[in-house]
Amino acid sequence: MEYVAPAIQLILGLGILNVWLLRRTKVTAYRGGGSPTLREEFRAYGLPDFFYYIIGVLKLTAATLLLAGIFFENLVEIGALLLAVLMAGAFAMHLKIRDPLIKAVPSVALLLLCIVLLIIK
Repeated sequence: MEYVAPAIQLILGLGILNVWLLRRTKVTAYRGGGSPTLREEFRAYGLPDFFYYIIGVLKLTAATLLLAGIFFENLVEIGALLLAVLMAGAFAMHLKIRDPLIKAVPSVALLLLCIVLLIIK
């Protein structure tokens, strides 16, 4: 059981880093509104361009906190809370533009992992 929390932290942290650093310009089946890139996805949601940068910094911060939390446990709760709020917002954006629910699966899955992490920590 002692490895469950660090495993979840790795999944969350590396998953966010992957999306925001490596795959932000790549087409995926989960982008809202059929957008080809992460930036275009924000536009599909009707958000101002600067939100892309604000949310990006917040998500990268949350990912960093979760990964650092493997060694410094006091960072886990804030990272998980921050990411949970962001994932709830991502889910809401999919609902806002009436995306098929399948597109919201990653945000809901990460939100649930954040909740599990908060419960077991």
